[in-house]
Amino acid sequence: MAEKKNILTYAGLKQYEDELHNLKVVKRKEVAQKIKEAREQGDLSENAEYDAAKDEQRDIELRIEELEKLLKNAEVVVEEEIDLEKINIGCRVKVYEIDEAEEMEFRIVGSTEANSLQNKISNESPVGRALLGKKVGDVVDVETQVGVIQYKVLEIQRVS
Repeated sequence: MAEKKNILTYAGLKQYEDELHNLKVVKRKEVAQKIKEAREQGDLSENAEYDAAKDEQRDIELRIEELEKLLKNAEVVVEEEIDLEKINIGCRVKVYEIDEAEEMEFRIVGSTEANSLQNKISNESPVGRALLGKKVGDVVDVETQVGVIQYKVLEIQRVS
């Protein structure tokens, strides 16, 4: 079975590559030093610093493995090639929520980059899925847990 592609914007790709580099180059050395210092304290059976450093080392190695897998299966969206006639992954979208009478702005990203605090919504989320392929002026009905929400597409832009 083929692994699922991780759709990333260039900014998302850069962020994950930077995190991976930091873990491999900086964090591995830091935790190795902590382990070395803890070993020098003697008996490892009751050494909390040693146990904590080994746990941290395990967490770092797991995250490195996770990031390498994510990047190996990454498919990068080239923002310059996005068709601004319709909503796509990598777009910034301005919508009008009809019931609340308020404008909102979303960035449509792949699921690995989604972050609601930064208004980055996944192409796999109910809102993201409903908006994909829509054009300026379209009204979109989104099924949510609280009922149907209607958005009118006001603007589609490139992120950069």
